[in-house]
Amino acid sequence: MDTRDEYLTAVAELAAASGPVAVDAERASGFRYSQRAYLIQVFRRGAGTFLFDPPAIGSFAELQAAIGEVEWVLHAASQDLPCLREVGLDPVLVFDTELGARLAGMPRVGLGAVVEETLGLHLAKEHSAADWSTRPLPDSWLTYAALDVELLVDVRDRIAERLDAAGKSTIAAQEFAAVLAKPAAEPKAEPWRRLSGISTVRGQRALAVARELWRARDAYAQEVDTAPGRLLPDASIVAAARAPLASKRELAALKTFMGRASRAQIDRWWAAIETGLATDDLPSHRSSEESIPPPRSWADRSPEADRRYRAVRPRLQQIADGVGLPVENLLTPEHVRRIAWNPPAESSPTAIGDALAAIGARPWQIDATAQAIAEAFVEALQEPVAGPDAAS
Repeated sequence: MDTRDEYLTAVAELAAASGPVAVDAERASGFRYSQRAYLIQVFRRGAGTFLFDPPAIGSFAELQAAIGEVEWVLHAASQDLPCLREVGLDPVLVFDTELGARLAGMPRVGLGAVVEETLGLHLAKEHSAADWSTRPLPDSWLTYAALDVELLVDVRDRIAERLDAAGKSTIAAQEFAAVLAKPAAEPKAEPWRRLSGISTVRGQRALAVARELWRARDAYAQEVDTAPGRLLPDASIVAAARAPLASKRELAALKTFMGRASRAQIDRWWAAIETGLATDDLPSHRSSEESIPPPRSWADRSPEADRRYRAVRPRLQQIADGVGLPVENLLTPEHVRRIAWNPPAESSPTAIGDALAAIGARPWQIDATAQAIAEAFVEALQEPVAGPDAAS
């Protein structure tokens, strides 16, 4: 549907049908800078499947009014909700088939694998990494996109049966609600530090060059709506930051400086390098965002935290195995790290539970883990500290 009249007819048909609504969105990640939806697929029993062209349709207010209050079925909802919300589509109730499959203990949770296990059907996934900003979209891509939602309500019903049989329906409801309630990620203060290979760049001046090249690339990528890595790969930025360059000619001669815009925008890149070489605003060697260091360094930086972390992990794994859940769904690794690094003053189940709730753990997770975490922390306090005389 790429006209308002077609869209409004489809909305009327969807509003007249009943039951959950399967929703999916296709972006152009890896091709475009933006994460906007370039195709939105909707299925409802009694209405059928509709494929909408968001750039052509514009406002989706009518569709939101028609289906906004019913359950939406999505697979890996957190991936699609931002681009759906960008066009005004925002559910109040979701059933996430990817998350539901994890909670149900399925070994593989990709859509194709879940469809095969629950319905016994093979779902081809050959266009998952396609450039969905392409127009016109090939018929084979549209068929692929339609199949992503046509089976989703049936999959939802099968997973719901498994969750109910395992006594996990309440757990799933809390997890689905958490997906909806999760706020958008705050922008990183220093996003350039996520450059692949940045750890090989030594010295504040070289880091400043990498930062300015990243900024120049990001601005240009937004301007031409192209994925930054297609214009200038991370490896090229790192290579230029590490090389002792004295002129634009030397930059152009650098064989490791590649990408479709590496030479076409050589003036832009050289200007960024000059800014990095001249600036007094030198970045620190470490990111200001590293509030909790990686656990591999804890033994040296905080032996007490290291003991807590090592004591709690096997207990959580044992609980997860007992209830048939991946341990990362029992309690997210980030929550485990944060509670081990900065525990409450009292190692009691109540204090641990309050601390977990404060960082976003769900009630069922607290009920399942607080006691075990408290016991592990008490055990860690009693563990002898290795010292120079430990072997004597």
